[in-house]
Amino acid sequence: MAKIRDRNTLAIVTGLIGLAGLMVVDGLSGRANISKRSYREAAAGMFVTKREARNSSGQVLGVVMTSAVSILGAKYIVNEMSKSGRDNILSKGLLAGVAIGAIATAIPNVVPQNSVKPKDAASNLSYVLGNMVYGLLTTFAVSKLGHDSLFDTPPQNDYLKPTEQTSEQTYLAAVGR
Repeated sequence: MAKIRDRNTLAIVTGLIGLAGLMVVDGLSGRANISKRSYREAAAGMFVTKREARNSSGQVLGVVMTSAVSILGAKYIVNEMSKSGRDNILSKGLLAGVAIGAIATAIPNVVPQNSVKPKDAASNLSYVLGNMVYGLLTTFAVSKLGHDSLFDTPPQNDYLKPTEQTSEQTYLAAVGR
């Protein structure tokens, strides 16, 4: 399988994978009557009335806005994993998911004209669980779909030589430069 070499493309693909997991959790939470408002509805409520947020065009708007936040969150995850490596995916995923989700959930709640913001604890806890799933899926996808060259890190200091060559150094040695 070809790995993705571009960080932006990787962020788009993995952000949408994470979004799919978030939407599954959100849908299950709504069907189980745990959450009073879907993530889509809360996102659309920042821009349209409560009634419009519930109709099909409002739902599409909510998906588009949630997708944008998911991709931006994935961009952050890709950049951080490029610096820190692909190990400890579980802790990195949970941390990133909760942090990105906290920001994404807080923004609609502070917008004064948002008529659809969830005020109950069960809905907000459902969002936290969805964000954890998002973070886990996104970090796992980044680690599996990203090309090794995206995760080459410079040496920790200038005094010790690296124990392994970076992918760029390996390539240059292979072509004789």
